[in-house]
Amino acid sequence: MNIALIGYGKMGKMIENIAKERKHQTVLIIDVNNLSDFTKENIQKAHVVIEFTNPETAFENITRCIKYGVPVVSGTTGWHSRLEEAKELCSAHNGSMICTTNFSIGVNIVFEINRQLAKIINHFPDYTLDIEETHHIQKLDAPSGTAITLAEGAINEITRIKKWELDGEKNFETLPIRAIRKDEVPGTHRIKYSSPVDDIEITHTAHNRKGLALGAVLAAEYIHNRKGIFTMKDILKI
Repeated sequence: MNIALIGYGKMGKMIENIAKERKHQTVLIIDVNNLSDFTKENIQKAHVVIEFTNPETAFENITRCIKYGVPVVSGTTGWHSRLEEAKELCSAHNGSMICTTNFSIGVNIVFEINRQLAKIINHFPDYTLDIEETHHIQKLDAPSGTAITLAEGAINEITRIKKWELDGEKNFETLPIRAIRKDEVPGTHRIKYSSPVDDIEITHTAHNRKGLALGAVLAAEYIHNRKGIFTMKDILKI
């Protein structure tokens, strides 16, 4: 499979290495130094595009790939307020895309466990929730997209919780998220369900970025030769 990379930071380089290990070829790399190479002709040399850039450019990058007719996998966070626009464009162009807040297999398992726990907790009104996420100091968005996905997964199941809030006050209607930026931490997420008699915690600790990179390549393999809008639940058969 031929892969084009948009974004060539630490994640892009790790994705390139894992793709090579899995016998794929990186035929194009687009970064800030060669944006003029981001053309339809060049992108169409790839079977799939993997995009890891920044919140300011992600939407444009993704929609250009869709318009050029090449499936796109994006792990950029901080732009998902426009995700529905991207989905509509993808459907209109009969395209293919997977855009997620985290490609880690372990994190996506945690997403599902959290949803199931929240369904049960909905019947027990004494529990309040809070989330804490810790990342490296280079991370641009706060809270992390993963923390937001955890929060939304719980809010969708627990009717008394109305919203999440960065550094908010924990109560029965608000789920506060605390974002910590520290050294070179790849990513740690903890969601805690608290009652007067006990706490229930789910924690995911990434040891490195390799899980994200591997998940992105697995997503590219899945979307190759498929049409539609997919999620990690499709890949993991959840």
